[in-house]
Amino acid sequence: MNRQQILDLYNWQSGVCFRHPGDEEVPTILIRVVHAVIGEREVRACEACVLAIEDARRETARRSGTEYEPGHVGDGAG
Repeated sequence: MNRQQILDLYNWQSGVCFRHPGDEEVPTILIRVVHAVIGEREVRACEACVLAIEDARRETARRSGTEYEPGHVGDGAG
């Protein structure tokens, strides 16, 4: 599966990436919602960061001998 096919697995919305908070809003996915005393805060990731996370997931699966399935960043599926 190529990078664009992986990106196409996600529902993108405009937002600010957690790794690039000073940048403008870009297409992002929701990674998780953090519940704090000051209220809920969304943690979002841009395309480049999602691909980096997917690469890390793929490598972790390879090392552990488990199957890698793209498209699950942020949903708790490893």
